Amino acid sequence: MLLLPYDRLPREFQCPEVKKYYDILDKKRMSLFLKRVTDIVLSLIMILILLLPMAVIAVIIKATSKGPVLYKQERVTTYGKRFRIWKFRTMTVGADQQGALVTSAHDNRVTGVGATLRKFRLDELPQAFHVLSGKMSFVGTRPEVVKYVERYTPEMRATLLMPAGITSLASIKFKDEDAMIGDVSDPDEVDRIYVEEILPKKMEYNLKYLSRFGFRRDIYLMFATIKNVVS
Repeated sequence: MLLLPYDRLPREFQCPEVKKYYDILDKKRMSLFLKRVTDIVLSLIMILILLLPMAVIAVIIKATSKGPVLYKQERVTTYGKRFRIWKFRTMTVGADQQGALVTSAHDNRVTGVGATLRKFRLDELPQAFHVLSGKMSFVGTRPEVVKYVERYTPEMRATLLMPAGITSLASIKFKDEDAMIGDVSDPDEVDRIYVEEILPKKMEYNLKYLSRFGFRRDIYLMFATIKNVVS
């Protein structure tokens, strides 16, 4: 990916809180270029290798619960652009209209197969197509729904200088996010816990990633994710 000139960024990005991170990334354009090349190559390899496993997962989902195989939801990526993220469906149809947009521990909207897919992050596999198209990257801040992005502070908005990612240091640290929320059934309370307690902590890791961005660090985070899932 290539950074836009600062004066061509959306107006809400042209502020001191974002500028300090922009200046860091502006000095690392070669790492940004290598990051994009790696995304293209690895996503192509991943799609070719995992086409059959993804087809098997699709059949299992279709056979065990009613509804579509893929779950699509509007998320936010680079410079605040919106896109519809693809995931293997892990919840009952209409789950996002029946409760909070994040899940809590023992959320009864999650299907039996869905729980297994989430545990090993297999529900994220279709996002390889987003990486290939440039809407996402393998490493970067997880794409949030519009509702939560609207609650970003100016500094948090700096995470949108780069494509949303499949994994990140925050994703590894908060892999048990639903357990952190606990057995809360009230959607408003789940949202409050996420926005006021969890999101700020995740953003500390995401902003630290930006301040230390480098191609080698991306490679390290990819291997750390694999190790974390396997263990």
